Amino acid sequence: MSHWTIAAAQYQPTHHCVNDHVSHHLRFITAAAHQQCNLLLFPELSLTGPVLPDSQLPAPPAHQQIAPLHEAAQACNVSVIAGITVEDNGKRQRGLAWLSPDQPQAIFYPHGAGACLESRHSGLSLVDAHAEPPNITPNATLFTRGMAVSEAERPASFTQWQRFAHRYGIAVLVANHDGGSALWDARGQLILRADSGEVLLTGRYVEQSWQGEIIPLR
Repeated sequence: MSHWTIAAAQYQPTHHCVNDHVSHHLRFITAAAHQQCNLLLFPELSLTGPVLPDSQLPAPPAHQQIAPLHEAAQACNVSVIAGITVEDNGKRQRGLAWLSPDQPQAIFYPHGAGACLESRHSGLSLVDAHAEPPNITPNATLFTRGMAVSEAERPASFTQWQRFAHRYGIAVLVANHDGGSALWDARGQLILRADSGEVLLTGRYVEQSWQGEIIPLR
């Protein structure tokens, strides 16, 4: 991981039109490509929208609906983790879509508590961050977590992932829907955190250290 640029898309989906979310995701992918990012992380349920009024999760997207995202990921040479729902035995649960330039189509996973990557476009491995110890693969260099937590919940979440980074010696990237997206290095030191608004939070790993920048989405 000598040179690596990663990003979190701070984006709050307020409706359930997948096609509109895809269009908005494409804007973030374009912005990430301009920053020469290798990886772009979206918040929880970013492609499907929030929990429905009856407390049910939205329907999972079809592969053909998010095909434009995979095409963009290939064209821009950036791996993308987007928030979706998946269905298992007729039951919906939170999940993520992994769109990699090295894969022929998107791969859908149940959410787990996060996901790890080794570097750049390498494979994704799901992590149960609540296990003791968590099942982090030996060569993993980044832990990612798409979230949708409220402002009141952010301080506890912030502390949790800071401690996680320090305890397990792994950089942590969090994308939250309406504020609090952040990056910590492998010592648990905060590199940067976004407040509110639609922004691209970027982190560049150069010469054994992280540098960060917050870029408003235009």
